[in-house]
Order: sequence, then C-alpha cells, then structure tokens
Amino acid sequence: MNVDVPEERRGDLHQTKTQFLHCANRTSEWAWRYDDLCITSKSKAENALYDELRDETDLTANLVQKGIRRAIEAVDAGVEKLKHGEQTSQPEFDSWSVVYDKRSATFNDDHATLSTPNGRVTTEYVLPPEDERENNPFGRYYENEAWDASSATLQYDEQDDTFSLHVTLKTPDYEGDGTERQEAESRDDATENGVVLGVDLNVTGAFAVTSTGAFIGSADYLTHKRNQYEQRRAKLQQAGTRSAHLTIQSIGSRLSDWSLDWLHNRANDLIAEAQDADVDGIIFENLDHICENIANGSKFQQWAYAKFVELVEYKLESTELFVDTVNPAYTSQRCSHCGFTHENNRDDKEFKCLDCGYEVNADYNAAKNIANRYCGYIHRGQTSRGGWVTSQLALKSGALNVNGEYTPAELLG
Repeated sequence: MNVDVPEERRGDLHQTKTQFLHCANRTSEWAWRYDDLCITSKSKAENALYDELRDETDLTANLVQKGIRRAIEAVDAGVEKLKHGEQTSQPEFDSWSVVYDKRSATFNDDHATLSTPNGRVTTEYVLPPEDERENNPFGRYYENEAWDASSATLQYDEQDDTFSLHVTLKTPDYEGDGTERQEAESRDDATENGVVLGVDLNVTGAFAVTSTGAFIGSADYLTHKRNQYEQRRAKLQQAGTRSAHLTIQSIGSRLSDWSLDWLHNRANDLIAEAQDADVDGIIFENLDHICENIANGSKFQQWAYAKFVELVEYKLESTELFVDTVNPAYTSQRCSHCGFTHENNRDDKEFKCLDCGYEVNADYNAAKNIANRYCGYIHRGQTSRGGWVTSQLALKSGALNVNGEYTPAELLG
C-alpha cells in the first residue's frame, strides 16, 4: 500500500535507505568468498560486523541487524546456485528498500511508525474508500483480526515520488491437512504469547549459559586474566618505586579496557543467540541475589556480572527485545525436567535429579529454570515487559510453556 510521508520527514527515510543498503553491501563484501568458503551464518556475520556498522551508521540496532541478515540470506541463496552449477556473483544492493519488523516499526489501523536515524516517522496509509475495501487486500487481510502484521519492506518510486509499504502478514487458519493447520497455530501461539531466553551467569566454567544450550565465554579465563594482573601488581607494590606505581596504573588501565571489550563481545554473543532463537526477552537472575551468592568472590566478578547485564540492556535499548530478572532461589537445585528440588541434585557442574534421574549440565538446567520461573510469573498474572498473557521458554530444540506443552523449533517460525 502507498503511504503518505510528511514532507519534512522524507529525507529521514532516504537517509535510512542509504545506511541500510550500506550495511547490506558491507556484509555482502565480507561474506562472499570466491574460494567456496562463503559465510552464510547470520550470527557470525553479526559478531564480526555489528559493532563496526553501528559506528559507521546512525541506524538503530535492529535495522543494522536486518541489513546484515538481508545480505547473508542473499549470499546463502548464491551459494545454493553455485552448488547446482548455476552462474552467480556477489550480491549487490542498490534498489530502494528497507526491511522493518515489529522491533523497528509499529503497524496500526491507519498508519505505521518507522524507525530512522532521526527518530520515528509516522506514515499514514493511503486507503481505498470504505465501500471498496471488502474486495481489496487491505480490507480482506490487514483489517481482519485473524491476520497479524509481522514485518514490512519500505520502497520508493522515484518516477512517481511515492513511498509504499509492503506488509507481511501471518497466515491465519487455512484449509489443508490437519498437520498444516497445527503447525500454523503453533507458530502463531509461540509469537503471540512471547518466548523468553533464560541465562545463568557463573563464576566458573562458561560465563553465561542459556536455556537454548549455548555456552558463552569462559568465566575461568576472565578470572585468570584478573589473577595475572593481581600477581603482577603485588610484585610491583613490593618494589615501592615511582616507576612501579606508574606501571601498576598502566596495567590496571589495560586490564580494564580488555575486560570491558571482552564483556562487550560476550554480550553480542548472547544477543545473537537470542535473535537466532527469535525470542522476545532475555531473563537473568536478580543481580542482588547473584552478588550475595558470590560475596566470597572478588569485587571484580561482581562488577563483571553487573556490567554484562548493563551492556546487554544498553545494546537492546533501541530494539523490542527486553531484559528482565527473576529471584533465582533454588534454580540450581530444581530439576527442569520434573520440578523436583533437592540440594543433592547438583554436584558442581553436574546435575542428576534424585527423583526422575534426569542428567544434564547443571548451568544449563539452571538457565531453563530461570526462564521457566519467569513464565510462571506471567502465568500467575504478573504483567510481562511484552504485555503477554502467557509465555514460553526457549530451548535448544524448541519452546516449552508453563503447562509443559512443547513446540519443536521448526514450528516456531
């Protein structure tokens, strides 16, 4: 459908297009390799290019990610052509288009708001007369509550000097076999009700473990770097010279910079995992409770935990992904499979339920419990950050709701 854009805001949309295509073309250049080693992993591309492209553009995080993903999808399609003996070349993006979803746009009855480097632009729909809508796609689909706008591509016709918004709608129930209908319903429910990713933070082993089974960073390595600094500082303090004092300041500054950069990268890893799992929120343990648990640990570890969560929240500010917390009491002792809770269920990094015999990595078990506890909050009436009535936790193989109903990953859309 065509959209009416205020004259004073048209330049903002043109600027968005220029920067969006820059992200796509930069990603295409990086991912396309003529030695048959093209990179088609969206998470690898985001890890390598996200920070750089955020610095090079004024786009929100979501639009940068959309630009990266659009290029990777094109590269992936090119790789498939090469596999079938077809000729192709590095994808190039020069046509006027910007891809939006619910994190960078809102779709209303008569208008949409679109993210730009200079804030949101309200675009009014150019609607057909009411008496003509019944047989018009807008009336049949967009105004039908059974359909849900999930994404859109903004385009511009230079000859007519008009903007148009091509909206993608979720498929409602349709005729077909029972399996098709069930899959459509599962996809809609998973998105409509919200899906959350549980995250367990640790002092040893993996720094962060998710309910999808991702093990992110090494807490042991982070602690090792800190211990190296402490040992060197102790030796320099014994020297007591001015030179030693200046050296302490210098290495302390380098450690601080290195640690912050390491946490930035781990935050990016977690966000990439959340995006790959297509979740709506990331759930951590309550930080006050975490600090109590590691009160005997170093102040550095407490700082790292708090800074990591702060970085994740900061990076998600301009997206619809949210961060929330739960009370983590007994999440390390509770069996995520049957719910039986006992302190002897866990032995360091090993978890084996004394009741049902379920065996799994202890931190992974805790991450699932963290997400499930948040789902329980919503189930009992607490308002979620996403405003849902119910929610599910994201797992490696799919999603599970608070009632134990499981949806395989391939049905989550």
